[in-house]
Amino acid sequence: MRRKLILMLALAAATLCSSAANKYDNPDTLVVARDGTGEFRTIDEAIEVCRAFMEYHKVIYVKKGVYKEKLIVPQWLTNIEILGEDRDNTVITYDDHANIKSAERPKGIGTFRTYTVKVEGSDITFRNITIENNSARLGQAVAIHTEGDRLIFVNCRLLGHQDTVYTGIAGTRLLFKDCYIEGTTDFIFGPSTAWFENCTIHSKSNSYITAASTPKDRPYGYIFNNCRLTADAGITKVYLGRPWRPYAYTLFMNCDMGTHIRPEGWHNWRKKENETTARYMEYNNRGEGSKTDKRAGWSRQLTKKEAAKITMSKVFGINDSWEPEY
Repeated sequence: MRRKLILMLALAAATLCSSAANKYDNPDTLVVARDGTGEFRTIDEAIEVCRAFMEYHKVIYVKKGVYKEKLIVPQWLTNIEILGEDRDNTVITYDDHANIKSAERPKGIGTFRTYTVKVEGSDITFRNITIENNSARLGQAVAIHTEGDRLIFVNCRLLGHQDTVYTGIAGTRLLFKDCYIEGTTDFIFGPSTAWFENCTIHSKSNSYITAASTPKDRPYGYIFNNCRLTADAGITKVYLGRPWRPYAYTLFMNCDMGTHIRPEGWHNWRKKENETTARYMEYNNRGEGSKTDKRAGWSRQLTKKEAAKITMSKVFGINDSWEPEY
């Protein structure tokens, strides 16, 4: 009898501990506020209490404020939405750059450790928020580094200088909708398949917008649709892209291109052989920077029939039938 009682008490204790451990195991919204008026003061604290591989949608609501965090959304988290109270005044910021030296890394930390936010998990959404790398212009400095699949960014500001947005894993799919993205050199780069819809792409120096590294076997890389290409005052010589890898895929269609876009449009990264493999295309663009009479001869202007076949559902359907809801 005594043994049975002990077992019952142990079971009850375990149940209580389990219940306490799962306090946040539900679809309720978590509130983050830097001033202490929420459940958490940092976004990282809120992420830490989320259960692995959630099958329900959980919102982390971030109140206005500046959050200096080097943030990782780990691989085992899914179905999280990080929602800012106000896009311009809810800011995640950090200031690493590639040339920061340490005893362990005397040559610098390198590009891929400089992120402000790294998204390893899949089915993650960022909405109404600013993510910035505000380092000095002393080298590559990534604001957002993605590795997960089916990622969505809606009404976000992604701010930096060189290498602002790194889409890091081939075969992963990303949607950027109504976003503002700025940078200097190669500020959208990597091997992922990414669709940019109704975004403002802002150049801060005479350089290159994209540096896709699309693998040869991937049918799509970067697609910019209904976007606006703008620049700081005095910026007049910007390329649409250069191929980080030989089979880079980048398409601009239905976009408004400012006068800062160079007449030739595209650069071969000083490798003549890239001209035979890079997949650089345009369709139905407008603005002074869209004129095609002096475009690089190795880029293509799509026909109406070809462009009609490039839809978000087809591009994102390369792995499964994912159609992002935004």
